[in-house]
Amino acid sequence: MEHFENDDQFQGLRVNKGISEQPTVNPYLNNFKKFKRKVYTVSEYVEGILKGNISILGQAVTLIESSKQEHQIIAQEVIEKCLPYTGNSVRIGITGVPGAGKSTSIDSFGMHILKGGNKLAVLAIDPSSEVSRGSILGDKTRMERLSIEKNAFIRPSPSAGSLGGVARKTRETIILCEAAGFNRIIVETVGVGQSETAVHSMVDFFLLIQLAGTGDELQGIKRGIMEMADGIVINKADGNNVEKSRLAQSHFQNALHLFPLPDSGWAPKVLTYSGYYEIGIEEVLSMIDEYIDFVKKNGFFEYRRNTQSRFWMYETINERLKSNFYNNAQVQEQLKTLEQDVLNSKISSFAAANKVLESYLKYL
Repeated sequence: MEHFENDDQFQGLRVNKGISEQPTVNPYLNNFKKFKRKVYTVSEYVEGILKGNISILGQAVTLIESSKQEHQIIAQEVIEKCLPYTGNSVRIGITGVPGAGKSTSIDSFGMHILKGGNKLAVLAIDPSSEVSRGSILGDKTRMERLSIEKNAFIRPSPSAGSLGGVARKTRETIILCEAAGFNRIIVETVGVGQSETAVHSMVDFFLLIQLAGTGDELQGIKRGIMEMADGIVINKADGNNVEKSRLAQSHFQNALHLFPLPDSGWAPKVLTYSGYYEIGIEEVLSMIDEYIDFVKKNGFFEYRRNTQSRFWMYETINERLKSNFYNNAQVQEQLKTLEQDVLNSKISSFAAANKVLESYLKYL
């Protein structure tokens, strides 16, 4: 009896026998040209940025984020030439614990900001993990509406570097965004570590996003973060969570009364809203506008900007000195030896530090 499985026409998967010739490279392969990104001059970068060209702006920001010396030189020239066209935006810092709905909120805030005829840039500060060297933010994918708006520019954080370095690059990116005509800048932080302080040092208004919970919302919030906040908002105030949100609002208001009045003279407000359902969004944005008007009238707006500029001058000096020190070949060799001596208890860590610093200063 003939078996059907041996007959090709009854097999579920048929395999053709093919041909005996050897595979060859596509003879037309050389006709395809590799795509090469255009290399711009400093003048072309500046001209493109001032015209609001998003593509050129993005490439200029890439130069800022690059660790290559030649890229840094070009980036600094571009920044200096763009500087006279900056300072005309409202810079808003946003922080909150993971899960507070920052990305959804920024998407909603942003759409309302754009409706007012503004141009919005969204930047992020997210220092890399010391273990994986990777960034944990993927906010651009969660800002679905903003990411396709022509008057919005979303730039995730550089994926590597210390907090100081990442923050400096974000500060420089703000300058380019303002020169490109973006009059609203949102800087988001992941909400852990010292990144809140970095964001606070480069924005005009600092917003803290919180969630309503079981009544112990104030537990685990560092006093310093609450003192930095110019406004606190309770997200997800919708459905069955409305009452909890109002209770949390009351707790935060009572806590703020215990703090001294900020140098700005502004008494921080606590509002509730829903980023997902876009309830109370206009009230939050109105609070920010009210604050900006208030501090511009009493002179604190200009004072804060000047203080921040001075702070970043010294931060840049510290960052460059640190970079030059650790990239010095002699220092690197000496550190290898001294590190082993410290581990073997041949020399104290303090004496080792003094030794390498003295050698470095002599080298200078």
